[in-house]
Amino acid sequence: MTRQSDRLISLLGAPVEKGAGQLGCAMGPAALRIAGIHQCLTALGHDVEDLGDLRPHAVSLRLPGRARNSGEIAGWTRALEQSAYEIMQRGRLPVFLGGDHSLSMGSVSGIARHALEIGRPQFVLWLDAHSDYNTPATSISGNTHGMSVAFLCGEPGFDGLLEGEQAIIDPAQVILFGIRSVDVAERQLIAQRGAKIFDMRAIDETGTATIMRDVIAMVEAANGMLHVSLDVDFLDPSLAPGVGTTVPGGATYREAHLVMEMLNECGLVTSFDLVELNPYLDDRGRSARLLVELAASLFGRKVIDRPANVLEINGGEYVDAV
Repeated sequence: MTRQSDRLISLLGAPVEKGAGQLGCAMGPAALRIAGIHQCLTALGHDVEDLGDLRPHAVSLRLPGRARNSGEIAGWTRALEQSAYEIMQRGRLPVFLGGDHSLSMGSVSGIARHALEIGRPQFVLWLDAHSDYNTPATSISGNTHGMSVAFLCGEPGFDGLLEGEQAIIDPAQVILFGIRSVDVAERQLIAQRGAKIFDMRAIDETGTATIMRDVIAMVEAANGMLHVSLDVDFLDPSLAPGVGTTVPGGATYREAHLVMEMLNECGLVTSFDLVELNPYLDDRGRSARLLVELAASLFGRKVIDRPANVLEINGGEYVDAV
């Protein structure tokens, strides 16, 4: 497996916040830019363009059940779906700067449409404290950022959110990683549909590297495309407080970087979301800076640069294999 280098990367801001229960995510794209995401990826040797911030389509829609601000979310979903598809058609790798997690309803839909056209299966690695598998019929809060995966997998109750035919993601090709907060109705749906779920207990018992090797092998065996959706609350809130849905016991600094480094080395990632950053709740930009660091690891930067020809450590010192 070779490291991804010299990628054609397109940054696209999606300042959507009406899918969350607390305002502030609209400032996320600006915070990620201020934290230096463009400069960081450029310094790694990639061709990076910034397409600015997207604007939602004007849509009048009211979904049945509990789905707050469904018209505005539909506008974002349609705009993001089209933009994601067009970026993929240009042969570039889209990085969506969020914005709350409802943006993935559009970003992943457009990416999946492209994957369907070229005949490759679309996999989704969902790095999140929550499974986001509620529907308008099951949601307690009505916040659509908790419904993104259910929508992508074709659950009922979302008619009209997208115009035209939706490219559905097979639940068996969704990997929910780092999960530690799941509603009862979500748990039942996930069990019925067969999505892959690795909660924090599984990670503690089995180990991040072992699980990631299995995930990578599954995608590689299917010649799949891999979309990575990184929610700030995947991380432990002590590391990244700038999110409105904190859940204790999240990924550590090294676990998160290990995931990203392994994804870089496998060369399978074709699109990326950075979501739920709420600068209003952050501590002097800590969360934004960490997200940029993780993006850098995904695109080739190592936290620790290791010598090239090393097989073992002897007496605390690296021993050259040559």
